[in-house]
Amino acid sequence: MPRDGDKVRRRLQEAALELFRERGYDQITSAEIAAAAGVTERTFFRHFPDKREVLFGGEALLSEILTMAVRDAPPGLGPWALLLRAFRAAKSLLVENRRFSEPRRQVIASNQPLRERELGKVMSLTAKLASALRERGVPDRAASLAAQMGMAAFGQAVASWLDGDPGDFEVHLAEAFREVHDLSSFE
Repeated sequence: MPRDGDKVRRRLQEAALELFRERGYDQITSAEIAAAAGVTERTFFRHFPDKREVLFGGEALLSEILTMAVRDAPPGLGPWALLLRAFRAAKSLLVENRRFSEPRRQVIASNQPLRERELGKVMSLTAKLASALRERGVPDRAASLAAQMGMAAFGQAVASWLDGDPGDFEVHLAEAFREVHDLSSFE
């Protein structure tokens, strides 16, 4: 069951998304988001350092899920299998946030600074995954390349899942990983 702080955080995210979609990201202040969520601006800043983070607030939890899945995997798995395992571990987080993810993606796509922020978050997550792979004994360059390829496949899977069939995310993930494998098996 969510704690009250989790409920407030979710209300702030939902209010922000609604306002961003109605009037545009740049036209909205943190005070307006707080008012729409029925809390004070001070409460807003207890949950988010700025209004951008309303859109990126789940990144720390995603990072933790992915890196722990790599670190806690059974021995003997190669980097690609480790990454697939990690992205599968994120399924419940993605499903739980699906309703939030599509409008979030639209808001980010319509704002250049937010797209740059998202790219920075993806790069940071990629670096953390590469580090987790290195801890498992994957050589440096191979860990970096695998993490980049894995994040690309994960991004493709999430986009496919959000754009179309809301069925099982793992089907989209397996297809994206298979496509990367097929593309890298050129003759």
